Amino acid sequence: MLGFLKRPIVLTTDINVNVVVLTGVGLLSRLWRLTYPRAVVFDEVYYGQYISFYMKRVFFLDDSGPPFGHMLLALGGYLGGFDGNFVWNRIGAEYSSNVPVWSLRLLPALAGAFSVPMAYQIVSELHFSHCAAMGAALLMLIENALITQSRLMLLESVLIFFNLLAVLSFLKFSNCQKHSPFCLSWWFWLALTGVSCSCAVGIKYMGVFTYLLVLSVAAVHAWHLIGDRTLSNVCVFCHLLARAVALLVVPAVLYVLFFYVHLILLYRSGPHDQIMSSAFQASLEGGLSRITQGQPLEVAFGSQVTLKNVFGKPLPCWLHSHQNTYPMIYENGRGSSHQQQVTCYPFKDVNNWWIIKDPGRHQLVVSSPPRPVRHGDVVQLVHGMTTRFLNTHDVAAPLTPHSQEVSCYVDYNISMPAQNLWRLEIVNRESDTDVWKTILSEVRFVHVNTSAILKLSGAHLPDWGFRQLEVVGEKLPRGYHGSTAWNVEEHRYGQSQEQKERELELHSPTQVDFSRNLSFMARFSELQWRMLTLRSDDSEHKYSSTPLEWVTLDTNIAYWLHPRSSAQIHLLGNVVIWASGGLATAVYTLLFLWYLLRRRRQICDLPEDAWQRWVLAGAVCAGGWAVNYLPFFLMEKTLFLYHYLPALSFQILLLPVVLQHVNDHLCRSQLQRNLLSALVVAWCSSACHVSNALRPLTYGDKELSPDELKALRWKNSWDILIRKH
Repeated sequence: MLGFLKRPIVLTTDINVNVVVLTGVGLLSRLWRLTYPRAVVFDEVYYGQYISFYMKRVFFLDDSGPPFGHMLLALGGYLGGFDGNFVWNRIGAEYSSNVPVWSLRLLPALAGAFSVPMAYQIVSELHFSHCAAMGAALLMLIENALITQSRLMLLESVLIFFNLLAVLSFLKFSNCQKHSPFCLSWWFWLALTGVSCSCAVGIKYMGVFTYLLVLSVAAVHAWHLIGDRTLSNVCVFCHLLARAVALLVVPAVLYVLFFYVHLILLYRSGPHDQIMSSAFQASLEGGLSRITQGQPLEVAFGSQVTLKNVFGKPLPCWLHSHQNTYPMIYENGRGSSHQQQVTCYPFKDVNNWWIIKDPGRHQLVVSSPPRPVRHGDVVQLVHGMTTRFLNTHDVAAPLTPHSQEVSCYVDYNISMPAQNLWRLEIVNRESDTDVWKTILSEVRFVHVNTSAILKLSGAHLPDWGFRQLEVVGEKLPRGYHGSTAWNVEEHRYGQSQEQKERELELHSPTQVDFSRNLSFMARFSELQWRMLTLRSDDSEHKYSSTPLEWVTLDTNIAYWLHPRSSAQIHLLGNVVIWASGGLATAVYTLLFLWYLLRRRRQICDLPEDAWQRWVLAGAVCAGGWAVNYLPFFLMEKTLFLYHYLPALSFQILLLPVVLQHVNDHLCRSQLQRNLLSALVVAWCSSACHVSNALRPLTYGDKELSPDELKALRWKNSWDILIRKH
C-alpha cells in the first residue's frame, strides 16, 4: 500500500529549446536599456495621464477602447510605486525621479518579447516545418516597428500578444480535438482561447477583429463536427455547449468584469465627469456628488431645479436664461419676438435655476406636505432670477427657422399673449403615475398650445447670445432623442416667496438629507454607450496616414527627438519584411484561387491533408491580416502607422508558410529548390541588414551625423539595400 514511498517520485517534461532560446532573445531585444529615453515618447503622453488617474482613483473616459489595457499599464505603475504625480502635458518632457519608467514600460516589452516564441508555436501548430516556424519567429524578432512599439508605454504590443495567444490557443485546442477531446488540456486551451479573445477586445476595440476571426474558424469546425456521424447527438451537443460557453459566455463575462474593476478603482470625480449623466456624476466621490448628495428625491410644485440636457452634445449644458432679449431683426432680415433669451449654458450659473410652478396657484414655494409632480402634469417653468415664465410661440427660432423660438415671456402689452403651459412627460417611467425624480428621471416638456417639445438644437448663437447653445421648440418630433430630454441635477425645496429672499436662497448651497447610488449595470451601460458614441477630435495630424500608405511603407512617425543631440526614435518598418509580406499575401491569394478553380474541375494538385493545412493556414494568417487591415478603409478617424501592426504580425506568419509551400509543392526539381534556398538566404540577409541599419532609429541610443540621418530616412530604405549590394 505504501510501496510508492520506496522509490523517488520523478517528473519528466519535454522542453523545446528553440522556444526557450527565442524567448531569451526576444526578452533581450525588448528589455535592453528599457528606461531609455527617460522622457515622454509620443503617445505615452496620453497613456501616462490615464495611469495617473488610476493611481489617484480619478474617473476618466477614453473612447479608444475598453479599460483593460489601461489597467495593465497602471498595474506596472502600481508595482513600481508610482504615485501618479507627474504632469503629462508635453512629448519629450523628462520624467521626474518618482516615475518608475522601467516598470511602466515592462508589460508592453514582455508582451512583445513573448510574441516571438508564440509565432514559432503558431506555425508549428499549423503543421509546417521547424524551419518555417523559426523563420516566422525570427521575422517577428527583427522587425523594427514591432521592436519600437513594444519598448514604450503603448498598447499595440499587448494587443498583438493576446491576438496571437487567442489563435495559438485555438490551434492547440483544435489539435487536441483530433486526439483526446474533453481531456484536461482540451478544456484548458478552449478556455484560454475565450479568455485571450476577451483580453484582446478589452485592450482595444480593434481586438474584436481577431475575435471574429477565431469565432469564424470555430464555427466552421463546429459545422464539420455536426456532420460527423460517428458522434452521438449528446456528444455533439456537449461539444457545441462547451464552445458556446468558452467562446461566447466567458468573453462576455470577462468584458463586463473589466469595467467592474475599472469603476471600482475610479470612484472619485475627475475632469471627464461632465460627459456623463447627472446620475453617473452623482455616484462619484466629490464633484457633483458634493452638491447633489442628499437632495430631495421627488420634485414638487415649488421646487427650485437646474435642468441638464441628457444628450450632452456638442457640450453638456443646462437650461439657462438672462435679462438680454433676442434682437428685433436678425442678420438675415428675419424678425424675432424680442423676448428674453433662453439658451443652454455649458457652465454652472445662478441663472440656470428654475422654479416648478403649479399653473393653478400663485405661490412659488413648496407646500407642506410637498405635492409631487407626476407624469402628465401641466406645469409652468419660472426663471429663478428674473421670475419670467418659459414660453414658446409661433415665431421662428433664430438659427433653426423650422422650429419655434423659446423665450421667457416679457409682456410688451401687444397682441402676443403668453403661452407658458408645459406638459411633463417622464421618458424612462415605469408607469403613467410615476413621480418626477431628481437626477433619475429623464423628462420632456411638451408645449400645451403648440405641442412643440423643448429641445437643444446644438447650434451656437452669435455674439448677441454670448455664443451659448440654442434652445428651440421642436414642432414635429421624430420619436425620442436625447436632445429633447432633460433631467434635474440640482434640486431644493423653495421656501422664500419674496424675490429678494429667493435670490439669496438660489445662491445658497443645496440641502443635505440623504444620498443615492447608481447600480453597476446602469453605470456600465452608460459608460459603454458614451465610449461607443463619443467622437474624438478627428483633425489631421502631422504623422497621420492612410491604409494604402501602410502597405507600401510610405509613411513613418517621429516618436522622439533628443533635445541636445541628433539621437531620435522613429516608428519605421523593415522594408524587406513589409514588402515580402505583401508579396506573400498576393501569392497566397492567387494560389488559393487557382487551386480552388482546379478542384472545381476535379483536379487535385495537393493531397487532401496538404490542402486542409493550406486552407487553415490561409484562414489564420491571411485572414488575420485581412480582418485587421481592411476595416480601416471604412473608418472615419485619424489613423497612424501603428494601427497596421496587428495585421502585420499575421502577415509575418504567412510569409514562411508560403515559402515552404512553394518549396514542397511547386519546385519540381532539386535545382529549383536550391535556387529558392539561395534566394531565401539572400532575402534573410537583406532583412537582417536593414534591421541592423535602422537600429539607431529603433532604439534611439546613438547620435547620428547629418549624412547618417539622410541615409536612414525612411524613404531611402531601399538605398540601404542598394549600398549593401
